[in-house]
Amino acid sequence: MSHAVERPRSHRPSGPRGLWGSSLPLRVIVTTLGASVLVLVLGGWMLLQNASRGIVDAKMQASSAEATTALQRMQNQLDDTDLRTESLLERLGQLADEVGTEPGQFKVIIEASATVYMSRDVLPASVPESLREQLADEPESVFVTPADIKYADGSSTAGVAVGGCLIAPSGQTFPVYFLFPADQEIQTILALRGALYSTGALLIVALAVIAYLVSHQVTVPIRQARDVAGRIAAGDLDQRLEVRGTDELASLATSMNNMAGELQRQISRLEDLSRVQQQFVSDVSHELRTPLTTMRMAAEVLYESRDGFSPDHQRTTELLHDQVDRFESMLTDLLEISRFDAGAAVLSADEVDVWDVVEQEVAAESAVAEQMGSRITLHKMGATTVEGDVRRIQRIVRNLLSNAIGLGEGRPIVIDVAGDEDAVAVTVRDHGVGFEPSQSQMVFHRFWRADESRNRVGGGTGLGLAISIEDARLHRGWLEAWGRPGEGAQFRLTLPRTQDVVLEDSPLPLEPRDAPGGPARQTTGGTA
Repeated sequence: MSHAVERPRSHRPSGPRGLWGSSLPLRVIVTTLGASVLVLVLGGWMLLQNASRGIVDAKMQASSAEATTALQRMQNQLDDTDLRTESLLERLGQLADEVGTEPGQFKVIIEASATVYMSRDVLPASVPESLREQLADEPESVFVTPADIKYADGSSTAGVAVGGCLIAPSGQTFPVYFLFPADQEIQTILALRGALYSTGALLIVALAVIAYLVSHQVTVPIRQARDVAGRIAAGDLDQRLEVRGTDELASLATSMNNMAGELQRQISRLEDLSRVQQQFVSDVSHELRTPLTTMRMAAEVLYESRDGFSPDHQRTTELLHDQVDRFESMLTDLLEISRFDAGAAVLSADEVDVWDVVEQEVAAESAVAEQMGSRITLHKMGATTVEGDVRRIQRIVRNLLSNAIGLGEGRPIVIDVAGDEDAVAVTVRDHGVGFEPSQSQMVFHRFWRADESRNRVGGGTGLGLAISIEDARLHRGWLEAWGRPGEGAQFRLTLPRTQDVVLEDSPLPLEPRDAPGGPARQTTGGTA
């Protein structure tokens, strides 16, 4: 049984975080795609690096071999030269022109003291200083290194420099540098890079499609299970999931169907039991009306004639009269409960001033309050008119006030009535025995008592608060309870101004104002 109207609350975070947490397909696609892109980038980078390194190494090996061959040929030609008839330096210049004229292969630079012989268009600055230092240390060796080849027109290109030495018959050495442009290799690397980029882009698109298809296969059955579970929760107990195949999702569907079937059987049994119980209460309540009327008439006759009885018979007659009253009150409450259970309770809405209702009920209960030693204080804040059923509002206030007097242990009782644009609220605060915070919903259960050994003052039936919560719900309002052992209790009734208002807040706090940290009171009113 529900005892209060729950206020809807949303705990879903907004923005990208909320979207990420609310979409399983999004998480699957983004995670799969992100991991795939990371693997592709790392793999593509490693592949490009290895390929580039291999192309460069192959270029350097080929250049070294070709330069070594050319250097040997130049050495042979120099050895065959008759230096008696031809100048050594002139011969070096001729060798530079002859060897360096092969187009598209390499350029030659020969350094002879202050004179430099070189192929056309190339500059001596193309030779790396590290290569000059290596040749100076080991002139009989051949060295190869990457270089930036510079031309006379100001342009440059990446390439390979190979250095060696020519040895004249006199034993003098002349450094020779072979410069090999790497234009073709650079184009190959650029083409490879472009191929990797385009292939990577296509793979990313393909992986995104694959991730979507995989997530679709997983999430569609889950979404169907969610929808079916929602319809079952809404009361459509005949809903079932379609079972396809024998995989884990099929097992999940089978388990959910079995659970739904068992739930349907249990709910059907409970509904049958509830109908039997409600019918029994209704039938018994109606059947007891006739003998109760007869008992009432007999008890009234005896009660009116009690003055002629002996003291013992007089006391017995008074007890009989009181118990018949209590029995009739309980029977009336049972009939009202049966109407709520059967859904036959109807709200006769009219304009009601809640403050007037509270004043009338306080006046009616003032004698009992004085007898119990409780002083009732009233406070009013704002307009207090609502669209409601005056009889049911009176019954709620009466039950709350009777409960406060009966359990207040003779201590003060404070009643606040306040209104705002949407609602009117009534709080009834006593300082009696109270109850545990965990029992704030149980107090609205039928025949519930916080202390089974405590007798009810005034002959209560134990159905007052259960009827009151149903009356509040019939008004589309709230009835809530706060309590602490030894500190008393406070009940709050909140009613909407009109029946088309959906309550979101109450004009009065549920926690008592005299509790630690409670808000200050600004009121007008009086004391009863």
